[in-house]
Amino acid sequence: MKKILVIGLMVFLATGVYNVFAQDDISKHPACLFCGMDRAKFAHSRIYIEYDDNSTIGTCSLRCAAVDMAVNIDKAPQIIMVGDFNAKTLIDAEKAVWVVGGEKMGVMSKRAKWAFENKKDAEAFVGAQGGEIATFEEAVQAAYADMYQDTRMIREKRKMMREKKMKKKN
Repeated sequence: MKKILVIGLMVFLATGVYNVFAQDDISKHPACLFCGMDRAKFAHSRIYIEYDDNSTIGTCSLRCAAVDMAVNIDKAPQIIMVGDFNAKTLIDAEKAVWVVGGEKMGVMSKRAKWAFENKKDAEAFVGAQGGEIATFEEAVQAAYADMYQDTRMIREKRKMMREKKMKKKN
């Protein structure tokens, strides 16, 4: 019985300590590696991944995290955390209640993928903005399915920004 209590306490403390450490992810990874976006500004959609080789990455969104997971196919994610849409604190991405789609455009994606710590908040969001409740696996599948259109959209936006900048220069 004592062993069970000690092991339980150790797991609780380790999880709590890790969670405090993970909340410091923005200072460790202030900008998204793939798009350069400020992760503090996008705390509500940010992703933090720790791989089996102890390397970590912070991205602005599930879209950029999906790119990283595809590029690093030989590394297994050990921990994937996501910003809760409302609280902007990191939560376990696999335990989160996800909303895919809806009226509110996503981060780096036309079709949004938002995470919520509890189902009540996700359902309230769906009631106000639309979209569908999903699991983490379904949200990741949607990120991969949307990749071509999202990449095209980002390229077009950046091209317009460059052209606008050039016009101002001239």
